[in-house]
Amino acid sequence: MSIITAQQAAENAKGLTFEIVWAALMENRQQMQESEKKTDKILAEMSERSKNTEKALAEMSNNTEKALAEMSKNTAEFSRDTKQAMAELTKNTDKTLSELSKNIGGVNNSLGRLSEGMFSVGLDEKFNELGYPFTKQGPHVKFKENGKVIAEADYLLENGDYAMAVEVKTDLKQTDVDDHMQRIAAIRRYFDARGDKRVLVGAVAGVMVRENVLNYARSQGLYVLTLKGDAVTVADLPKDFKAREWK
Repeated sequence: MSIITAQQAAENAKGLTFEIVWAALMENRQQMQESEKKTDKILAEMSERSKNTEKALAEMSNNTEKALAEMSKNTAEFSRDTKQAMAELTKNTDKTLSELSKNIGGVNNSLGRLSEGMFSVGLDEKFNELGYPFTKQGPHVKFKENGKVIAEADYLLENGDYAMAVEVKTDLKQTDVDDHMQRIAAIRRYFDARGDKRVLVGAVAGVMVRENVLNYARSQGLYVLTLKGDAVTVADLPKDFKAREWK
């Protein structure tokens, strides 16, 4: 920075009068005032815009809160109505299933009794021809221990040497064969506990007997009774068939 001497300053100031300096100051002042006005105007506009923005945001917030409140109300009403509808549907469904179960149970019981009735006539005579001279035939024979039923035979054929437990099904399945094997084993234990030395044999009967079930039952040493036309018959026995005896 160069240093201006007093002499140089005096030289620079030559030609400047009070009027010139005052006019320059006034012009500079006017420019500053106009600049301040423009600045004030800009600030005022910005302030107005800010107010409008705040107002818009406030309205938006208010509308959003109203919308959320309405949505919450509608959701609560929908949830309540849905719960009521589901409860009513569940109640009606349970009632329908209960009635259906009763009806199905009644039909199954009726079919079971009908099937047992089909095989009741001349059952003992069928086995007399196979060397079992049964003299007694009883339906629904229950075997109890300590007041509890441990086994029940749909039919029990008896004489002094043999007893045959017969299980009757409308649609004979392999699981029915397995269940009957366990049933005969329980009857055997019942006999042994009472000193009953009769030999136990078994048979299964079915209105519908599939070939695989027929073969399975015979492989377990059980006789199989089926319907041939309207007549009850003992299914043909393989040459190697040997009746199982529980002794």
